[in-house]
Amino acid sequence: MVRKSGALRVALAAILFGLLGALVKKASQDLPSSMIVFFRNAAGFLTLLFFLHKGLSLRTRRFGSHFGRSVAGVASMYLSFYSIAHMRLADAYTLTYTAPLFMPFLARWWLGEPVPRYAAGAVALGFAGVILLLKPGWGLFQPVALAALASGLLSAVAQVGIRQLTRTEPPLRIVFYFGLIGSVLTAPALVGTWVEPSWGMGGLLVGLGVMATVAQLFMTEGYRLASPGDVGALMYLAVAVAGVTDWIFWRRVPDLISLLGIVLIMAAGVWILRAPPSGVSENPA
Repeated sequence: MVRKSGALRVALAAILFGLLGALVKKASQDLPSSMIVFFRNAAGFLTLLFFLHKGLSLRTRRFGSHFGRSVAGVASMYLSFYSIAHMRLADAYTLTYTAPLFMPFLARWWLGEPVPRYAAGAVALGFAGVILLLKPGWGLFQPVALAALASGLLSAVAQVGIRQLTRTEPPLRIVFYFGLIGSVLTAPALVGTWVEPSWGMGGLLVGLGVMATVAQLFMTEGYRLASPGDVGALMYLAVAVAGVTDWIFWRRVPDLISLLGIVLIMAAGVWILRAPPSGVSENPA
């Protein structure tokens, strides 16, 4: 029952993240990425204040780790939002969701965790999909796709940083400091890029931040209730939702080569997420 509850929360988070892409793409038609990233962090941070339990201590001895995780997360967000603005949503989302391909090796180097037994095969499969999406040398290559891929790498850095922080820090404290540091880091970029948003666009920016924070809380709680290896693959629902919204609102669909690349990357991500660590029995007693 607990596992099902965790899976439901992760699935809801993925759906919200997929819808978030449509809001980012809509906002990008009128506003610079610097404003969208700032409002995503600032509005999300203010929303988070309503979720903080009384008595939750925000005191930490690991501010440096919070800061490093936040820098990686904000950089990933900038690159992700930029790619969403200039690519098909499904393509951009798939490349930014390549984090599972990088995480086993980052976790090995950073945390000393064993690399999953099937990681090499899964990574090879995933990067075959990346090549199909990037299409180098085919006359269809989009340089912006490299920004989406870099976003996936930085997202992996941020997620491994979160894994390290969870050894001593509660999830809400981690999310709190990300919102706070992210807001401070992104505010200076508004100088010289600020565009007065309409009331409707202002509401969209606030809604974007609220949706992202609620999705993040759903995902955090879902991973607390169920193992990421069991339910993490559900996060790829975001790619499907992004693809559907891209078709509904912008009438854009991936070509067959890109679709094959998306399938390969998603399959590789699921493979890594569900693979047991090296030296662990696949059927533990």
